[in-house]
Amino acid sequence: MTRITTIIRYLLPPPNWRIPVIVLMGALFGIGGYAFIVSNAVSYLSDDPATCVNCHVMGPQYATWFHSSHREHANCNDCHVPQDNLIKQYYFKAQDGLRHATIFTLNTTPDPIVMHEAGQRVVQANCQRCHDHTNQFVTSGHVTYDHVQEGRGQLCWDCHRDVPHGTVRGAASIPNARVPVPQSPMPDWLRQQQNR
Repeated sequence: MTRITTIIRYLLPPPNWRIPVIVLMGALFGIGGYAFIVSNAVSYLSDDPATCVNCHVMGPQYATWFHSSHREHANCNDCHVPQDNLIKQYYFKAQDGLRHATIFTLNTTPDPIVMHEAGQRVVQANCQRCHDHTNQFVTSGHVTYDHVQEGRGQLCWDCHRDVPHGTVRGAASIPNARVPVPQSPMPDWLRQQQNR
């Protein structure tokens, strides 16, 4: 008996459990596939800023960025995702995306939305990366997140608080903002049933 056959036999459930396990696995794969489609998961691989409003709660942040000068030079990922290397970039996007999806799904979104520590580290590093040409003239231009935690300086947005999101502090701060709305994942046949 080969090693692979031994592993397969070890992983297979007993004969009387095979049908329930197959049904359970089918249900899990079905729910997972449905969640993948409904959440528009493929869109998160891109750098399209409209992806950030898939969860709706980011509407004010999208709208204020859209009307800022940063729109001409940077998208959401340029500021909020590490730019060191591709692996670190996609690892951070996956980790942060799962965190955001969990918060949104469980309806525990804070208002106002506040960046967590990892996000603050990334944004501080990206501010410095993009504005390196002007930072050389400012003594605080090379302050890291760790320096701030040690009391040796301030984060970029401590002084530049309204860049690029203006005075957005909560979901109600710009109630009539026009943002791209994701298409409904509801199939046409179900939508027709609903309209009857």
